[in-house]
Amino acid sequence: MPNIMDDMSIAFPHLGIYLKYVPKSFTVFGFRIAMYGLIIGIGVLCGVSLAAHIAKKTGQNPDWYWDLAIYLLIFSIMGARLYYVIFAWDYYKNDPMEILNIRNGGLAIYGGVIVGFITLAVYVKLKHKSYRLMADTGIFGVIMGQIIGRWGNFTNREAFGDYTDSLFAMRLPVSMVRSIEITDKMQAHMSTATNYIQVHPTFLYESLWNVLILTLMLLYIKHKKFHGEVALLYLGGYGFGRGLIESLRTDQLHLPGTSIPVSQLLGFTLFGFALITDIAVRIYMKKNSYVILPSDEVINEKVRLDMEAEAENKEDAEGKDEEGNEAEEKLEEKPEDNTEDDTETK
Repeated sequence: MPNIMDDMSIAFPHLGIYLKYVPKSFTVFGFRIAMYGLIIGIGVLCGVSLAAHIAKKTGQNPDWYWDLAIYLLIFSIMGARLYYVIFAWDYYKNDPMEILNIRNGGLAIYGGVIVGFITLAVYVKLKHKSYRLMADTGIFGVIMGQIIGRWGNFTNREAFGDYTDSLFAMRLPVSMVRSIEITDKMQAHMSTATNYIQVHPTFLYESLWNVLILTLMLLYIKHKKFHGEVALLYLGGYGFGRGLIESLRTDQLHLPGTSIPVSQLLGFTLFGFALITDIAVRIYMKKNSYVILPSDEVINEKVRLDMEAEAENKEDAEGKDEEGNEAEEKLEEKPEDNTEDDTETK
């Protein structure tokens, strides 16, 4: 590996990988397209496609998720930006207009996830769907989007950790990273003969961790005991992994007035919440002999609700038929009664 790296290069020395040109953007007909945005877009498309596929496999209408994706995309981006700005307010308070400049980065996944769950709650309320069922299905799209989207951090040379000499150590030219993310430890391992930092590729760690979580979700979906359990698996699994990985990053967002990484705290909190909730629901089900889902299939809640509605409509229709028949019988009887009355009068 060379001691002096080209500005656009990225290297993984212990893996023998040296990428000479990794662009941050490219131009099409004079219009600059950021690699970060393109990768995020691909992640969203793949994520929604996966969610729609899972919906079809479980007897749901895939169109629900394409429809939902429009709202999630808009509001989740807003949530991701808001989360980042809140916990990086010292950077934005002197120049509020910079808040609108998302081309320079500054989107926090947790903000998007939180607002995404809120958006789903509103959507199912308006569309009369099952929140827990759609959460279990849509969450596949979320984690797929994260797996792919994290590689936008790779092209942006961001979301990395402190110095390391481990197997996956990554080298980045100093000129291509923000100076505030270069730590004393990184500088201590630099020499005058080099122009790069060597760091933990935490974006890669998180992407690989998410692949593991997605695999577990795919294997578990047919064995879940209640709607919402796969979403809990995501929250707990991702939260635990993010909590560990966050400790390595140099671009942490902290709780105001503390040195506590907010995403690490939230990650471990979600892990605890998911674990406790899952155990509590299972205990409740066992105690009350309440079976929400049989172990050998995934019930489509919409089908069940439609069947119940159809049965109610049928009962109503039968009731109306009976009332109609009684009315007809009375009408048939009435002329006979009038005849008798007339005869007696006469």
